[in-house]
Amino acid sequence: MNIIIAGNGKMGSSLTRQLSSEGYSITVIDSNATVLESIANDYDIMTIQGNCASMDVLLKANVESTDLLIAVTNQDETNLLCCVTAHVLNPDLHTIARIRNPDYSEQVYKMHEMFALNMTVNPERQAAKEIESLLKYPGFLRRDTFAKGRVEIVELRIDENSKLCNQPLSSLHSITGCKVLICAVLRGGTAVTPNGNFILQENDRIFVTASIDNISILLENLGLIRREVKKVLICGGGRISYYLTQKLIKSRMDVTIIEKDFARCEYLSEKLPEATIVHGDASRQSLLDSEGIFSSDAIVSLTGLDEQNMVISMYASTRDVPKVVTKLAHLESSPMLNRLPLGSTVNPMQLCCNTIIRYVRALRNQTGAALSVHTIADNQVEALEFLVDENTKHCGEPLKNLKLKRNVLIASIVYATKTEILSGDSIFQPGDTVIVVTSRQNLINKFNDVFEE
Repeated sequence: MNIIIAGNGKMGSSLTRQLSSEGYSITVIDSNATVLESIANDYDIMTIQGNCASMDVLLKANVESTDLLIAVTNQDETNLLCCVTAHVLNPDLHTIARIRNPDYSEQVYKMHEMFALNMTVNPERQAAKEIESLLKYPGFLRRDTFAKGRVEIVELRIDENSKLCNQPLSSLHSITGCKVLICAVLRGGTAVTPNGNFILQENDRIFVTASIDNISILLENLGLIRREVKKVLICGGGRISYYLTQKLIKSRMDVTIIEKDFARCEYLSEKLPEATIVHGDASRQSLLDSEGIFSSDAIVSLTGLDEQNMVISMYASTRDVPKVVTKLAHLESSPMLNRLPLGSTVNPMQLCCNTIIRYVRALRNQTGAALSVHTIADNQVEALEFLVDENTKHCGEPLKNLKLKRNVLIASIVYATKTEILSGDSIFQPGDTVIVVTSRQNLINKFNDVFEE
């Protein structure tokens, strides 16, 4: 499958790394020769220097024999023109464009056929949706939903006072009072697949699979029920803040945004009249104090600097703010970073990349492709959702009799009338939905790929 990636910024390079590792034929277009030289040295790809919206440049990139174009330059207009031009040269081409400007949202939706777009992605909008979910369920560091909301994988951190600290996984059911499965543990920056003898330790980040009915039971029995978020303090008035505030106001939350650029404050005041807009530097502790950090249910750090977001979140943690969310756009996860009191962390670029990867895999595998793909455990583990059909192997056979590939776990089966966290006697049949958790070193395109044959 031939793919053109137009734009070799952070998202473009991340997509190149992931898709080239999965065996796709990649051509990268960028106007900067230096960045192209760097990525060409790291991966087995082709590079073209030039304007990706130019017909001549697209022809040099063999657009006429390309299956998919992903336009992720820093300019929305360039991405749109690139997709339109490429589609004229190759009407069978699939196109994905990154569109970030809120002013374009409605018209791109209404005019997607005219722009020849199969899909658009918006990192800021996706990040806002993720943060909204975290604020509605403040007991978790992260939530990923499967099977139309019937199954979730939630992330929790083990602290010294946790009921799970220093406990083996074999005691999990007696402690939680419900049937859940810990499908991955992140310890010291490394993801592991635990067995029943695995003993949880302080600072472990655990990823728990549970039916939606058991989520509230899990929270209550672990003592993680927290007060409902009603008052939110947002630091930084960028696009994520704009999208997030729109969502929170609809949920009747009280929102205050601190933004240091006065012109941006005026814009936000006009667009978000229900929110309180404060002109100031959110990194100043005195300003945070005066704007009610002590009485806030949540603080969300969304400035343009990762380091500043980290400082704000750490200060909020020292002031016992119940829910802290930190945007990290550039910094890679590390054992040191994981030990800092940053609350839930959100990476807009990674959220968008996951959406694109899911589309690419589905395009290559027209039948049997994953319905959803989520990366967890600092992108070391994938959780995938598959629909069992008549071509699926081992239907009706107990799981205990199946041989799976190394570091592959079937975490849950969703039947028509119930959701099951598995035992060795569990079976799946056509029509069931199966949640699979696997190391990203395993390339799982279809459900049949999980079996060791």
